[in-house]
Amino acid sequence: MDRRNFLVAGAVSAVAGGALADDRRRSTSTTAAVVTSSSTVKARVIVIGGGMAGTTLAKYLRLWGDAVEVTLVERMPTYTSNIMSSLVLTGQRTLSSLTYKYDALRSKYGVTTVFGEVVSVDPVNAKVTLADKTVLTADRIVMAPGITFDTVPGLGTSNKMPHAWMAGAQTTLLASQLSAMRAGGVAILTIPKTPYRCPPGPYERACLLADWLRVKKPGSKLIVLDANADIVTEKDNFTNAFLGLHGNVIEYHNNAEVLSVDPATMNLYTASGGTFHGDVVNMIPRQRAGGLIAATGLNNATEGRFAGVNVLSYASTTPGAGKVHIIGDSSATTQPKAGHIANQEAKVCADALARIFAGGSPDPAPVTNSACFSTITTTQASWLHAMFQYDPVTATMQGVPAASGASVGWNKDSFEDMNKWFGALMADTFA
Repeated sequence: MDRRNFLVAGAVSAVAGGALADDRRRSTSTTAAVVTSSSTVKARVIVIGGGMAGTTLAKYLRLWGDAVEVTLVERMPTYTSNIMSSLVLTGQRTLSSLTYKYDALRSKYGVTTVFGEVVSVDPVNAKVTLADKTVLTADRIVMAPGITFDTVPGLGTSNKMPHAWMAGAQTTLLASQLSAMRAGGVAILTIPKTPYRCPPGPYERACLLADWLRVKKPGSKLIVLDANADIVTEKDNFTNAFLGLHGNVIEYHNNAEVLSVDPATMNLYTASGGTFHGDVVNMIPRQRAGGLIAATGLNNATEGRFAGVNVLSYASTTPGAGKVHIIGDSSATTQPKAGHIANQEAKVCADALARIFAGGSPDPAPVTNSACFSTITTTQASWLHAMFQYDPVTATMQGVPAASGASVGWNKDSFEDMNKWFGALMADTFA
């Protein structure tokens, strides 16, 4: 199976719980160490960021690239998945169950890992400088720094309104705040303007929390303040859940962008003119590319929020920065910002780099697919899948309607499939 065809791996099979099974059949070398002698190195690549995109890129470039040396630079020695992290809030998951190491990257695939802070990137000379003054050089740099958040006026350094949109300390904090909330209390969840990480994420968190509040905190209310004009994805399922199943818990407001907050009073002030007060506030701010993107001058898309890329190779479209490739949530594409898509973008980029280093050109017709599950209750889920194909006219990835769709409603089987899908995706990325 060639690299492009395996990328077409059916989204339907992903929804059924077999996500990325074809990826693992791509090469028998996934079970043995990939070794490159220093005397045979043909190209060197530095990958910045060890999340879903960066880790997948490092792994598959080592599998597919002929004598390509890969160095992954990451702040932390472990990665905690944002996917499934809302289940930590309801006590159904622990952060440790979502934590992954980089051991397989080193032992199976020969990736060099460097744990440190990148302070600057030279896109012209392909150099990376770390906080400890170490300078790394390469033939190409792949940046996958994820997202950062806009400043919320009034919030300052207060931790009273955690976003919990990067799994870690804030997830634990929000979970403890919810646990301590009185029965009959009011929780608030905010949804930022698009684009943001994981389009269904805030809506599924709202459903999950509403179900949990109904049982654990009877009489409580969850106010959802959506900065968007309407529900942005899975509209039928989430509308039915908000108005029907969770109608006695959820109070939904659209066009309710939060302009400022007051942690002392736990008040939020919105563009629609309403002031809302909560006992617990899950304040998810508007998002933009990881700070290193703007610092390097690569934030040339989406009103300066994200990085423009050529989706055939994910090379930056900033003039003079062609040696830098940007994947995952920091890139500006027509695909959703989601973990599964980050995995797919990484493979397209890895394939493109392998072809370039071999003297060729990127695949002219890449295809990606994405699967996503949404928790509608603590035991039931819905699903959504989509396939994207390169359109040479617009030079963008366009959805393929015939290969995309969503569930009608939700059930326990989909909740079980969600766990299988998650296990397959994380194994494909980290194992």
